[in-house]
Amino acid sequence: MKVLVTGSRGQLGSDVCKELETRGIPYCGVSTRECDITDAKAVDALLESCRPDAVIHCAAYTAVEKAESERERCWQVNADGTRSLALACRRTDAKLLYISTDYVFSGEGDQPHRVDDPTGPLNVYGETKLAGEQAVRELLEHHWIVRTSWVFGNHGSNFVKTMLRLGAEREDVRVVDDQVGSPTYTGDLAKLLCDMAVGDKYGTYHAANAGFCSWAEFAREIFRMAGLPARVLPVSTAEYPSKVIRPMNSRLDQSALRKAGFQPLPHWKDALNVFFSRA
Repeated sequence: MKVLVTGSRGQLGSDVCKELETRGIPYCGVSTRECDITDAKAVDALLESCRPDAVIHCAAYTAVEKAESERERCWQVNADGTRSLALACRRTDAKLLYISTDYVFSGEGDQPHRVDDPTGPLNVYGETKLAGEQAVRELLEHHWIVRTSWVFGNHGSNFVKTMLRLGAEREDVRVVDDQVGSPTYTGDLAKLLCDMAVGDKYGTYHAANAGFCSWAEFAREIFRMAGLPARVLPVSTAEYPSKVIRPMNSRLDQSALRKAGFQPLPHWKDALNVFFSRA
């Protein structure tokens, strides 16, 4: 078996490549610089040269706030680029694993979103990721769609690293306390994605580390584990200045994952502890 990983130098893609290497699974890893996902001809050439059995599609436009002013670029990468990749997979008979997001939901209520719940993205990023999902379902029979949330890892930029920087600079850090979800460690998610890619349990799944918290609770645990004296000042979403509307409820129901026999991800606090051990 051979796997192609897009966005291989990104936060998630780098851990996916590391996991494939650990398992001894041959893979091609391409960064966004090495292959522009918005160039359909380049995508076709990549699939023809690599000839993978499965593609783990980690490349994405993820700058949520910036997407509001760069709408066209976000659509080109997340929607059009994913469609081009799905078409190339269909031509070369490759399976596709697409990484999606909790942002495809409106975030209403306080119950975890199930995989078949109605979608209703509130921002450009969520709209484009949902469009990517729809392209994959429309074009490919053999596919996985994995929605995840609040991703953090040892590579790249993320909330944990931002909090570590702010906690070292300030005595008090304002953090939103009325948005609730599950932090997800890329090292744990990468293992699950590789488990999926070598099998044939296709479908839509929700995958995140176990347990729920608010961003403020997440920040407090980051400071505690890091031994930083900074205090978290909880604020409401309305009090926190932002260009983009985010879902208040990012809880994801993971029953589909369990029913398919996949190993659930560890609790987010355990994952955060691993993050610090590898920092």
